[in-house]
Amino acid sequence: MLLVIHAALTWVLVGLILTIQLVHYPLFSRVGTDGYAAYQQAHVTRITRLVAPLMLAELATGAALALRPPPFLSPVSAWLGLALIVLIWVSTALIQSPVHGRLATGFDAALHTRLVTTNWLRTALWLLRGVLVGGWLLALA
Repeated sequence: MLLVIHAALTWVLVGLILTIQLVHYPLFSRVGTDGYAAYQQAHVTRITRLVAPLMLAELATGAALALRPPPFLSPVSAWLGLALIVLIWVSTALIQSPVHGRLATGFDAALHTRLVTTNWLRTALWLLRGVLVGGWLLALA
């Protein structure tokens, strides 16, 4: 049951990061300079309310699976899954969050480009996680 919950959390986050990367972030450049700072601050507040509980739950369930992998799950694979979560968190904390903070003072095209470009790392990591946990589910079946 833990694996199914974990996989659901991961795939919700995969869908969310794809929506942010392919739809939401590219549209930041169309907000306009007058209202951009307020828009950016509202984005950060609202997206954090949505994504933080999901990321925390994914981390907790991923750690539980790594610490006590089910019999059909290789410990190496479980630890790889957790390592990918940690890399996502590191990228978020060290790259994307600081860029969002700087964008909260107003739109800057170079910062916006950096946000979109560097967020491909998180997108790729979550897609990798999605494939990995999908494999785990297949092993369960």
